[in-house]
Amino acid sequence: MTSPADPPNGAGASGPGLKLLAVTACPTGIAHTYMAAEKLAQAAESLGHSMKVETQGSIGAENVLSDNDVRNADGVIIAADKDVDRSRFIGKKVLVVGVAEGIHHPERLIEQVREAPVYQGGGRDAEGGAAPAAPGGGKGRSVTYKALMNGVSYMIPFVVVGGLLIAVSLALGGDTTSEGIVIPDDSFWKTVNDIGTIGFQLMIPALSGYIAYAIADRPALVPGMVGGWIAAHGELYDSEAGAGFIGAIVTGFLAGYLVLWIKQVRVPKFVQPIMPIIVIPIVATSALGLFFIYVLGEPISWVFEHLTDWLGGLTGTSAALLGVLLGLMIAFDMGGPVNKTAFLFGAGLVSKNPEVMGACAAAIPVPPLGQGLATLLRRRMFDDQERETGLAALFMGFFGITEGAIPFAAARPARVIPANMLGGAVAGAIAGVASVEDNVPHGGPIVAVLGAVGGVPMFFVAVVVGTAVTALGTIALMSVGGGRAMAAEASSPVAPPAPEPVPAGVGGGVGDIGDTGAASGGARTASGGAAVSAASAASAVSAASSGTAAPVAARTAVSVETADGEPGSGTASEPGAVDQVLSGYLTERTVKERLTANRKDAAIREMAELLAASGRVADTAELVRAAFAREDQGTTGLGEEIAIPHAKTDAVTAPVVGFARAPEGIDWGAPDGTKARLVFMIAVPEAAAGDEHLRILALLSRTLMAAEFRERLLGAADVGAILRVLGEIE
Repeated sequence: MTSPADPPNGAGASGPGLKLLAVTACPTGIAHTYMAAEKLAQAAESLGHSMKVETQGSIGAENVLSDNDVRNADGVIIAADKDVDRSRFIGKKVLVVGVAEGIHHPERLIEQVREAPVYQGGGRDAEGGAAPAAPGGGKGRSVTYKALMNGVSYMIPFVVVGGLLIAVSLALGGDTTSEGIVIPDDSFWKTVNDIGTIGFQLMIPALSGYIAYAIADRPALVPGMVGGWIAAHGELYDSEAGAGFIGAIVTGFLAGYLVLWIKQVRVPKFVQPIMPIIVIPIVATSALGLFFIYVLGEPISWVFEHLTDWLGGLTGTSAALLGVLLGLMIAFDMGGPVNKTAFLFGAGLVSKNPEVMGACAAAIPVPPLGQGLATLLRRRMFDDQERETGLAALFMGFFGITEGAIPFAAARPARVIPANMLGGAVAGAIAGVASVEDNVPHGGPIVAVLGAVGGVPMFFVAVVVGTAVTALGTIALMSVGGGRAMAAEASSPVAPPAPEPVPAGVGGGVGDIGDTGAASGGARTASGGAAVSAASAASAVSAASSGTAAPVAARTAVSVETADGEPGSGTASEPGAVDQVLSGYLTERTVKERLTANRKDAAIREMAELLAASGRVADTAELVRAAFAREDQGTTGLGEEIAIPHAKTDAVTAPVVGFARAPEGIDWGAPDGTKARLVFMIAVPEAAAGDEHLRILALLSRTLMAAEFRERLLGAADVGAILRVLGEIE
């Protein structure tokens, strides 16, 4: 069957024409997935090549490439900011770039795929290296970054579940004693605490294991997880503290690249079937475990021992200096050897010098509280998963669980760790100068609430100031590195390689309905359907320019029942005219020839008022608030002079779409720097926020990639003419 993404019959069939395939994908939204698909298809047709594009958007995989497609292909372009299974492309020329490259440089990619290396499988190209991104940079993520984010993504549930269970059990079942907050052994809450502790213990192996998994696939999972467990348990290498999450990152990368190296060893054919399930895991696990215990373990034990001796020599010096040092150490590795050294040093002096533990107690909650506060102050810098983790971090911070900040530190160590240390140092210094006392070996506001702290007011001052310093420091460092770029990076963990697709027609709903090139991981889903091709868009343009657009418009404008249940004719008085498109969600009442606003916030308010004219908006102010909240997560300016603000909110009673033009353009913060001249607004109630709004956004994203379509939309004389152009979207 001919793919809808193929060019017209004969295009590229002769001469230099190539048979090309492409896969486009973005992790959290769908706009860029379809924009890249459409741009690549258009470029292929203009260059005389045939191309079929598989899209892996939030509503699932569409226009899926068949075995026959791959067999006959001359080359494959993967334009994606998420992991795409390449095993089906073994023996083919494969070019891997970021999704933005597919939008901005499609012609260049088509030329480059001619010289791309032949993919040999196992993450190797013809020369044995990793399949490369396009020369000239693309915006694809590095293997190192994707692997790190994959580990963080899988670690987060362990942190949240373990941390919250421990916090709840301490709050409801804990007693303040000289040994800290203790839960009686025969208590129900002791069982809850034990379950949470198991979750916390699995956090480090999960981080290590899934870093390795992203690098070398399934054979690396066991070596990575076992290596992470060894890193977390210092008793295996005679250390009173494990290596923490930093050790897990080290073991994850060591395991991944060790497995990749073993895969390259040539073995007899009869051994090959057992290599990935027996030989590689056993050899890699044994080698990594022994290496960590006998080579890396000794330095870690040495660091712990000498740090303890060094701190002991500082007793009796300046309280502020000691508080600063303890705060820096507490916030550095959050459960690692440096953190544990400071904590155990303070705990050992509880009965003799409780001021030392007081400085530790003030610094302990600062990293999770600071990171949680940062996600509230600058939501757009963080993805959905991080914002949820931020709320959990706030809760864990209250109960003195420093590890609540580990997901943030693991994702952006160069930015988060310095901010944590700065806030911890400030909190420790304030507590030290104020002679805050902590009479139990535990930290966080919970110890003050339970009456174990002397100098409670200054204790809270130290915690609050330290938290604010960490939050502002994190925001500042992320801004220097490009806040939105960081949000995009933090949301692109690698999906498990080669996941099984779900049955056709099953969508993969998400919490967002647009993207700016950002990313968050997840397994691929499959659903039926096909990407709109450049040929079909070109045909619509051609038909319109030749005076045959009316039948196209009329086909979209036949009698329908509108989204709010009211029947509508779908036709105006003039033959071929339309008064509603996009399944009746956009009508002449929700179209405006020219926006009066010249700023994004004012434009969103004006668009919300335009949608209210449909009668489907119950609360305009709430709709505006929801749209602003979506903008805080990342701009809805898609580039190409297009903006599609959107909201999921019960402020609307049924899905509704509006459109307006801004001829002078409005700065929407688009990735390509263009000002928005074509503004669509989509609003759907929470109950309807499934695949329907994703379908609308996909239709808009694909069709708006045609420059001539956009020009005709900008040049339409009146509302009726605008609707006739929009009627071609189907």
